Amino acid sequence: MPWHKLGQLYAPRPLHDKLRSHAANPVPLHLSGDVYRVLFNGRDERNRSSVGWVDIDLSTHRLVATCVAPLFEPGPPDSFFADGISIGNVYEVEGRHYLPFMGWRNPPGQHWWGELGRFRVGTGGVLTLDPGTVWFGRSEVDPVSLSYPWVMPLPEGGYRMWYGSTSTWDAGNGEMVHVLRAAASRDGHVFTPEEEVVPWAVGEAQAFSRPAVAALEDGEYRMWFSVRSGAGESYRIGAARSNDLRHWERISKDIDVSPSGWDSEMIAYPSVFRHNGRLLMLYNGNGYGATGFGLAEWTGAP
Repeated sequence: MPWHKLGQLYAPRPLHDKLRSHAANPVPLHLSGDVYRVLFNGRDERNRSSVGWVDIDLSTHRLVATCVAPLFEPGPPDSFFADGISIGNVYEVEGRHYLPFMGWRNPPGQHWWGELGRFRVGTGGVLTLDPGTVWFGRSEVDPVSLSYPWVMPLPEGGYRMWYGSTSTWDAGNGEMVHVLRAAASRDGHVFTPEEEVVPWAVGEAQAFSRPAVAALEDGEYRMWFSVRSGAGESYRIGAARSNDLRHWERISKDIDVSPSGWDSEMIAYPSVFRHNGRLLMLYNGNGYGATGFGLAEWTGAP
């Protein structure tokens, strides 16, 4: 397969009462040289997710530093992120950096749902809500629940966002239909929802999450995402390709679980980035990030 796994980078340890377990949804922030601050979602004893970080030297895979407190915690009961925060990716608008995220709500007696918020990212990964309320919420287009945004500037100007949207919590096989949709923006702040982007089918690929997009050297664009078929297996990382960032063809997966170890049962939540001319992927293994995250390097299209 064209992704070469480089190993587990971080196995979670209790860092704070709000970061007792898990290191899900890794997001790289370059500090200097080969050192990256990787933001992630850790969980408390009630499974609510906050934002923590670790610093890792990618040249040696050495853990350089860890946080002692979360960068951001779930909000009060009436907030749109009362029950957790799941981070997307960092993008830039006019010299400022932003990190969109999924805010979780799980009210008693109701089904959980998500809407999208956004942080402004400061030095070292300091996070400030911008705006202070829902940034991209439920609507007639996305009436049920939204998840895991990925925002990318376009070569011709403007921005495009890919995100998850629930059609139904149960398609008849005990699995939700949660598809990937696109949204467009001229200024990087206000986004208008558009079409579904990756073909899906009940019993084959019906529950998608956390898309990540990159341009390959031959001009093709590739998207990676978590996906479940609805047949009972855990998440795998699937893939799609496009020539225009609008029309996507789902293709065979190009990274899979390992025969044994921390990512032998599940791989999920990819985040792709370039460093020193290399295309790299941070991703989670077993248990939705319970075993932490690892690194893979792109070696060529199949």
